[in-house]
Amino acid sequence: MHNVMVNGAAIPVIGLGTWTLKDEVCSELVADALSLGYRHVDTASTYDNERAVGEGLRFSGVPRDEVFVTTKVWYTDIAPGDLERSAEESLKRLGLDAVDLLLIHWPNPEIPLAGSIKALNAVRNFGMARHIGVSNFPTRILAEAVRLSDAPLVANQVEYHPYLDQIKVHAACRAVGMAMVAYGPLGRGGALLEEAVIREAAKRHGKSPVQVVLRWHMQQEAVVAIPRAERKEWLAENIDVFDFELSNEEMAAIARLRSKNLRFYINEGYHAPQWDEPG
Repeated sequence: MHNVMVNGAAIPVIGLGTWTLKDEVCSELVADALSLGYRHVDTASTYDNERAVGEGLRFSGVPRDEVFVTTKVWYTDIAPGDLERSAEESLKRLGLDAVDLLLIHWPNPEIPLAGSIKALNAVRNFGMARHIGVSNFPTRILAEAVRLSDAPLVANQVEYHPYLDQIKVHAACRAVGMAMVAYGPLGRGGALLEEAVIREAAKRHGKSPVQVVLRWHMQQEAVVAIPRAERKEWLAENIDVFDFELSNEEMAAIARLRSKNLRFYINEGYHAPQWDEPG
């Protein structure tokens, strides 16, 4: 598995996103993913599946130190005291002594950021998380979080795919040595996978449109993708992306989709706090 090296952390470039996965389905998919070579699993306290993720990790038989595990603290629980308790509860559900990465899931304007970042650092200092970071932070708040943190932040997890422009967020992450972790890397509703530039690239390389989009993520500096999968065959497809390379022309053509389809997101009323205006 290839890793992105950021601020002392080695994050596998493809991970398993587990949002919406529950109970035995979740634990079996986690174990299946690890058997296929995945070494990165992403969950969160609000997903209500940390216990199942932990069971999948143990059932797989893969040594704990070979798997990069991320979880997140929900935005209502990021005040000092609450954040530490949430992290401890996540570890109990996962059945782990520590996670590899603990993220603040969303910023909360009702809770001062300074206290949240201090608490996040405390969790790291207590040994409950090897690395810390944030999720869904726009560039202004990201810069403040970096300034406030004693330990380096290693990632900002945001929605990112060729239809959704995250140029400013990506640049802000790179400027301070952080990874940008892309959730929803394949877009929404399947329209992205029907785009001609993606289907043509897939045909040229003998790959699927899904694999082309994930490869597009991988070939960008310090970008990690965590696609969700509900079937074992999807797991296998998502990780089979290490034996081909997109050309510069193909990368640029796929990137241009953000301009073509920006209007779609505006017309549909789409907005996420992590999204900066393009430019």
